[in-house]
Amino acid sequence: MEILDRVVEPTEIVAGRYQLRPPSLRDVPDMMEMSRDPDIALWNGLASGADEETARAWAEKYADWDGGRSALFGVYEATEGRLLGLVSLHKIDLHHSYGELGYRTAPWARGKGVASLAVGTVSDWAFGALGLVRLQLMHAVGNVASCRVAEKCGFLLEGTTRSSYIYGDGERHSEHLHGRLATDPVPGR
Repeated sequence: MEILDRVVEPTEIVAGRYQLRPPSLRDVPDMMEMSRDPDIALWNGLASGADEETARAWAEKYADWDGGRSALFGVYEATEGRLLGLVSLHKIDLHHSYGELGYRTAPWARGKGVASLAVGTVSDWAFGALGLVRLQLMHAVGNVASCRVAEKCGFLLEGTTRSSYIYGDGERHSEHLHGRLATDPVPGR
């Protein structure tokens, strides 16, 4: 059996009034509540954690960033400590200097700019700390909120992949492909 080298080490980032850090067992109740949200269940085909056992297993796996093969940041308001959302950097390929992002926002944190701040912060970290050159993200064409986050964070719409992913409704959806290079300007900066 081949042993994979760690790509990343768990880290914490302070971003204004928010803290981004690996998930922990204290997130289990919020993860369960998030997983029951209709929007998260729809747009995150792999969303899990609606029951305590699954949520605990998820928190344990990603507290160590899946053995260092991906980076999963929980987003927290520094004073409150409640889980507001998640941003993952996965499919990290240091040789090709590439990674893929995914994100979800808890229903109690929507409309406050949490996702945009977190995605922008993790993107900057990936370009700086890991030296990546390209990041991309994909979302269902019908997920308008996710498209707005991508655009606010400087991810250009590069195309549409037709019938490319089965989401939580069990249906095959077309997806928007957004990409951002380390050298791309970000709106508002």
